[in-house]
Amino acid sequence: MLVLFDIDLTLITTGGAGIRAMTRAGERLFGPGFRADGISYAGRLDPLIMRDMLAQSGVEAGDATLARFRAEYAAELPTELARGGCRALPGVGTLLSSVERAGCFTMGLLTGNFAETGQAKLRACAIDPERFAVRAWGDESPRRPESRDQLPEVAMARHGARLGRAADPRHVVIIGDTEHDVRCARVNGCRSIAVATGRTSEADLARAGADVVLTDLSDTDRIVGLLRSWT
Repeated sequence: MLVLFDIDLTLITTGGAGIRAMTRAGERLFGPGFRADGISYAGRLDPLIMRDMLAQSGVEAGDATLARFRAEYAAELPTELARGGCRALPGVGTLLSSVERAGCFTMGLLTGNFAETGQAKLRACAIDPERFAVRAWGDESPRRPESRDQLPEVAMARHGARLGRAADPRHVVIIGDTEHDVRCARVNGCRSIAVATGRTSEADLARAGADVVLTDLSDTDRIVGLLRSWT
């Protein structure tokens, strides 16, 4: 079974470091007219967030501009992460170790983050990105317009390449904190565990169609038991 974790507010919190770094990067590149207020962040892909910021700041979001913005964001992020407030969320360390020890699961990431910034966030919270054998990043949608709904197919293709056979979506579980995580699982035939460690309530996660809704990831035995029951 492939177990795919979201990063921000599922595995870790960085105290808003990513948002601050992206905003500072935009201000540095595009000047005082850059505006990041009112942008929706939770569960969204970084390229889409950047395009929204540029659009409301009156900046043309061409490929070269987005590449500059991405590079500046990656350069700003370490400073913001160093301010503190970075930590793994309740139960995460124990859960990751238990899933690894079980021997019947492959751990992966499915996230809106870019690779370089997502990995930096994990390391700042003392989680080694190399623990996750399969990774689908926020800029890896295979089609346009980009959508988180496309990322499970990326992860499953990579998992299938490791297995030497097609991955069965019924044996894929996506763990995340937003309706976007739940939806991308549902539309791809995968299961979902939703955690209310972000800005979305348990009730809203249940209404989105999550298979299981948890307050957080601290009940390791229950979660591993669920995963085993779905293999």
